[in-house]
Amino acid sequence: MIPSMRSLTAEEYVEAFKSFLEHSTEHQCMDEFNREQMPTIVAGSITRLCHMSHKAEHASLLLGDFLAGVDLKMIRILQAVHPGVFIDNEIVEPNPQHVAAYKELVNQAPDLQNVSFIWHQLTSLEYEQQVKERGTHKKFDFIHMIQMLYRVEDIPSTIKFFHSCLDHHGKLLIIILSDSSGWASLWKKHRDCLPATDSGHYITCSGITEVLQSLGVQHRVYELPSGWDITESFTEGDAVGGRMMDFLTGTKNFLGTAPPALRRRLQAALRQPECSSTRDGRVIFSNNLSMIVVES
Repeated sequence: MIPSMRSLTAEEYVEAFKSFLEHSTEHQCMDEFNREQMPTIVAGSITRLCHMSHKAEHASLLLGDFLAGVDLKMIRILQAVHPGVFIDNEIVEPNPQHVAAYKELVNQAPDLQNVSFIWHQLTSLEYEQQVKERGTHKKFDFIHMIQMLYRVEDIPSTIKFFHSCLDHHGKLLIIILSDSSGWASLWKKHRDCLPATDSGHYITCSGITEVLQSLGVQHRVYELPSGWDITESFTEGDAVGGRMMDFLTGTKNFLGTAPPALRRRLQAALRQPECSSTRDGRVIFSNNLSMIVVES
């Protein structure tokens, strides 16, 4: 008897996500953005703080999805450009495994001087409710929401709240899938191929910019190309390919539990030119990202 389809647990999602990162250029894409754009983006608020005091505080807030490595790289870039500035870094992350992994990376990074870390093992909504209940509306110079808006309950309300947490001259960085990505085409043209177990919001850059326009806040969009090698997902019985399909659908053992017709439809959709390209015999899914910089 074939087991029924079910959503990934938090622990299973971590494993599927790791497989995605190992075969995609998502973090390399973010690294490029951090090196080339990040110093300029935050220059205004950081420079203002440096003029106030050599040991001035730069408060930052991270809302992300297992992105400790990316966050620490951002911190190192900022410290290299503005040495001596103290960084007060707070992290909002509901998954205990992600929090533990972040803490372990910090413990292994003795070079991070003048940086404090506070971890909130909460969802973004729980954090918002806690702030409002306690009346401690702390202001931040820099907030980044990296690939996390797919799972929040109310996207406009969430953006509005965290935008209100910006200090004067602060910046909010939202990283989301681009409208040119294969995900956008998959969600728009082939949604019937996705199982009901994938309960996230099918949202890309245009959906976020519409919210920002409705809020009347200034923003800029940077587009960066990224790819995900999904070749193994078409190989019968391949363990790596199985984890890829689990991540893509949010389903545990999708290839082993999905009806054959659904499996075939999804694999056919993934091969469509609006979703993927073929390079040297490898199937590369378009994982293009949009980096949206929002002004306070």
